[in-house]
Amino acid sequence: MHMRNPSPTDVDVAIVGAGPFGLSTATYLKDKGAKVAIFGDPMSFWRDHMPAGMYLRSNWPASHISDPHHKLTLDHYKADAGVEFTQPVPLQNFVEYGQWYQQKALPELSKCEVTGVEQAQNGFHVTLANGSFVKSKRVIIATGIAPFPWMPKAFEGLPKSHVTHTSDHCDLSRFRGQQVVVVGSGQSSLDAARLLYALEARPEVIARQNQIRWVGQHQWLHRLGFLSWCLYSQFDVGPAGISRLVGFPNIFKLLPRSLQDPISYRAIRPAGTGWQRPYLANVPMTLNAEVASTEILGDKIRLKLSNGVERVVDHVIIGTGYKVDIARYAFFSPAIRSSLKTVAGNPVLARGLESSVPGLHFVGKPAAWSFGPLLNFVSGTHFAGAEILRAF
Repeated sequence: MHMRNPSPTDVDVAIVGAGPFGLSTATYLKDKGAKVAIFGDPMSFWRDHMPAGMYLRSNWPASHISDPHHKLTLDHYKADAGVEFTQPVPLQNFVEYGQWYQQKALPELSKCEVTGVEQAQNGFHVTLANGSFVKSKRVIIATGIAPFPWMPKAFEGLPKSHVTHTSDHCDLSRFRGQQVVVVGSGQSSLDAARLLYALEARPEVIARQNQIRWVGQHQWLHRLGFLSWCLYSQFDVGPAGISRLVGFPNIFKLLPRSLQDPISYRAIRPAGTGWQRPYLANVPMTLNAEVASTEILGDKIRLKLSNGVERVVDHVIIGTGYKVDIARYAFFSPAIRSSLKTVAGNPVLARGLESSVPGLHFVGKPAAWSFGPLLNFVSGTHFAGAEILRAF
């Protein structure tokens, strides 16, 4: 049955996804008087696909979900909810903050899942899991990174009983007493190893890098007044100098691709936050090596490493991050799929974060290829909300 509102369910914008980018963008548009419909389970990726006990990598100012009047910050949440926490921001508090943001700004949000997006006359036809549909002039895709976990070749097709991605877990306590290899040297790998060790598992980190990099080790660089302001943007993405540049995505976008790619990598290359370091002092780390091949041995898994060493362990957790591939979105019609201009799975976006399909926009990580690494982080919500308004 097709449910119809009094008006023929027409909205100006339908937003698919209710993580930080979806919530923030909807709030900016609603503030300007746009008729917005937002669909998704608020903060569900952060709640269900990150291990409990984790902390955000970003600093305090960079962890606010942006809103047009700066009334929905972490500080406002703490005061309103009467909770106390500081930096680094605990995952649990951040999830509750996002849910509070949604209740304050977007109480009309629908948790109904979007199952179809197709072009229609004057816009788009958005189908929902309950069979109803919405006609919208524009659609914004804000589904986050949930569809894009990336696994190295050696692990493709192996059963989840033996190999999982960090995004498969919201609770690591089932690995108590087990030997677990964690692959990768970024924040999610290192935090998984820290949690496993605290839960009395026996983790080992295996990474291609020849050293573990730590961010936030040079705090004095942030205390130099005007000089620090020149070196760092408040968005907390990238090292001194690069941080300033990636803080201006519209300028970053003008750089030649030959500069954009190395700058992006330098801004978000694998690293942990310095506070994790003492917690990992007793966790063995095998660096400058990768897993060359794997073999299932009953309830164990054997790993052959590129340095000739072997390991037989209970489980492997992959923490190698995410790679955007918009072919993985199940809800796009074949016509949209074939008209979307992409590079290596990323949508190519113009001003207003608009794709090659007019009226179809992307925020969050899928926008990072076009607008730079800021769009990978919560602090990118400051840019996305304001930039989307330009399209209206």
